[in-house]
Amino acid sequence: MDISSIGRRRWLILALGVFAQAAQATVVNGVAFLIPTLGEAGFTLAQAGTLAGAPLLGGVFTLVVWGAIADRFGERLALAAGLGIASVAMGLAGLTATLGLTGTTSAALLGLLLVCAGAGAVSANSASGRVVVGWFPPHRRGLAMGIRQMSVPLGVAAGALAIPTLAGVHGIAWALAFPAVVCGGAALACAVGVIDPPRPGRAEAERAGVLGNPYRTSSSLTRIHVASILLVVPQYVVWTYALVWLIADRGWDEVGAGLVVTAAQILGAVGRVVAGAWSDRVGSRLGPMRLVAASVVVSMIALAVASWTESATAVGVLLVASILTSAPNGLAFTAVAEIAGPFWGGRALGIQNTGQFVFAAAVGPVFGGLITAVGFPAAFALAAVAPAAAVPVVPKD
Repeated sequence: MDISSIGRRRWLILALGVFAQAAQATVVNGVAFLIPTLGEAGFTLAQAGTLAGAPLLGGVFTLVVWGAIADRFGERLALAAGLGIASVAMGLAGLTATLGLTGTTSAALLGLLLVCAGAGAVSANSASGRVVVGWFPPHRRGLAMGIRQMSVPLGVAAGALAIPTLAGVHGIAWALAFPAVVCGGAALACAVGVIDPPRPGRAEAERAGVLGNPYRTSSSLTRIHVASILLVVPQYVVWTYALVWLIADRGWDEVGAGLVVTAAQILGAVGRVVAGAWSDRVGSRLGPMRLVAASVVVSMIALAVASWTESATAVGVLLVASILTSAPNGLAFTAVAEIAGPFWGGRALGIQNTGQFVFAAAVGPVFGGLITAVGFPAAFALAAVAPAAAVPVVPKD
């Protein structure tokens, strides 16, 4: 089956890619919604932030590996295996939580299992992106990748809706069971429904010159990676601490705060689709990415001011910041996959995500400490420095 004959089935494969990536987000991003419950269990904000960043840390070690597996053996294998590992690890983490989080050994084991869950779940980051780029023509790729990237905010939204509620009613073990079940379902669906996209044989590719290392011929990929690393800082500040900010600083209850965060993630998902469609229309991924990066700076400064002045518009500003901080991801991923080509796409997307995950994993403890020391407004303002530095780094088309 080739790209011209697959027809409407490409949309089913895209839907499975969205499911896989959303399942990944319930693991990698969902633990952040346990921070208030972990605080009640006796953890400091910095310690709870460290546990929230554990799945991100696990992903750092395996993103490039999963990309290489996808490049060599296909996307379906990478997706099914990685999400299956995540499901098992999260299930075991839930069992560990029943042993009592106050014990040092139990907490350490929980952290290790969360690292393992993240290490498996991130297979979706490399493999599902390759599926989209492989099955969609260039003039629809931005839209398709925007739809694929909306899966992360949707997964975070599902986590924001389900995890705090389950933790509050049934305890942490039940809350961790939610991503375990979702990842298990996604692993099975991908094993059954994903078709690896076509690509030229290695001999043909070598004659065409697309087997070579794209990092040796241009600095564009490296610059996109660096810009994306900088842009992930405000994104994860908002994702990790929006719930805590609403509860601790704005006086919301957990259910109401969870609904606001859910709405923010849904709006962020829509923003990624709009950004992808915009890039198709203008025929550029990097021009829109540069403009969005500049808008992120403005939104984080506005959020800092609104929080500092205790403005009635603060929640509305949070929603805008959620949209804008999410928007660049699909643009960057599409550009990386297109530049890297079919034989380096998995590894390049793995490298892209590795840099982002390293910084995203640091956001939890670093900004947890900053918030404790200087408060939310100053922390939000400091988060604006990274996207300001990203604007000139984004390469020209």
